[in-house]
Amino acid sequence: MVTVTHHQHHGGVLHWDNALQTAAGLFGAVFLLVGVLGFIPGITTNYGDMTFAGHDSGAELLGVFQVSVLHNIVHLLFGVAGLAMARTLGGARVFLIGGGAIYLVLWIYGLVVDMGADANFVPFNTADNWLHFGLGIAMIALGLALTPRRSLMRRR
Repeated sequence: MVTVTHHQHHGGVLHWDNALQTAAGLFGAVFLLVGVLGFIPGITTNYGDMTFAGHDSGAELLGVFQVSVLHNIVHLLFGVAGLAMARTLGGARVFLIGGGAIYLVLWIYGLVVDMGADANFVPFNTADNWLHFGLGIAMIALGLALTPRRSLMRRR
């Protein structure tokens, strides 16, 4: 059973007593880390070919995922939002389920947009698209599975 309580501060480290909040906080931290790593040459290959936005950015995080300055900024903002929203049970649920839905929309967008077109402004490549699909499914599944039953009962 999942315990429903609020977050606590212990020695400057944030601890969540709820699995839903912990999951949201971890996703937020990972998004924040990915956003930072996207600006580090070596971790991001072809760093000198990074553009602010657009499909012509040649930079790839870990040599796999196409990134741009805008793409990295989106990861940073998503990370900050995740950490902030993880502070409450409702916020954590909205972040995981809503953020997962956003990633599924990005996956669909990535499938239908021509990767060489101006519409691919973020930019995405095939690896990004399938990562977005996996993130979307995982975030929604966690958001639903980890929501305490007491919280769902109150909504009815």
